Amino acid sequence: MILLDTHILIWWIDDNPKLSQRHRQIIQERQDDGLGISIYSCWEIAKLVEYGKLELNFPIEDWIEIALSHPNLQVIDLTIPIIIKSTQLPGFHKDPADQIIVATSIILGIPLLTADAKIIAYTDAVTLS
Repeated sequence: MILLDTHILIWWIDDNPKLSQRHRQIIQERQDDGLGISIYSCWEIAKLVEYGKLELNFPIEDWIEIALSHPNLQVIDLTIPIIIKSTQLPGFHKDPADQIIVATSIILGIPLLTADAKIIAYTDAVTLS
């Protein structure tokens, strides 16, 4: 399984050209092993829509339903170990969504697919880019 960062999920579901060919290839190669997203990514997407920072092709409820209907996509719930780890990431930046997503990857021992330079530069995270 790999964990998709929020922006990767959005770009993949919307077939956005911002999703690099390399990222598309990784998703295609790994989807049979499972694609995970943090439940926190669903919240983050809803907040981006609420704040007018993200425009989707469908109402948020429909968009999330469509995204989650992909047969290889699994929502990963927050757990106490993930929450605690998210507060114990030395040298990591203060974005709570990124903290939760990186902690999810670390706790579950699965690589994170991201285009976020700050996450890629964080040496405690195992990322695919």
